[in-house]
Amino acid sequence: MTGVARALSCGAALMVALAAGCTSTPRVDSRGEYVDDTKLTAQVKAALLNEPTLKSDEIKVETYRGVVRLSGFVGSTADEDRAVAIARGVAGVKSVRYDTRLR
Repeated sequence: MTGVARALSCGAALMVALAAGCTSTPRVDSRGEYVDDTKLTAQVKAALLNEPTLKSDEIKVETYRGVVRLSGFVGSTADEDRAVAIARGVAGVKSVRYDTRLR
């Protein structure tokens, strides 16, 4: 390889490396975010347990970045509405998604 060709290939390799360094990487949750989500999950579960009309042991609660997801089984649409309202009432909950099934 001549000196010019070698310099061009090194320059091209450097450009590719720099361009790759500028791409975005997926965001990793911090420990604080994980702890906050865990705390919200516990608070929503406790609030659901304190509602005597719900079979809260059949409702699964997951939280990601403040968004609560309810899944599992409920006895009626009124129970589903009540569970969503309870979850929304917990401080720190940004929104509630539900994927519950009637049993």
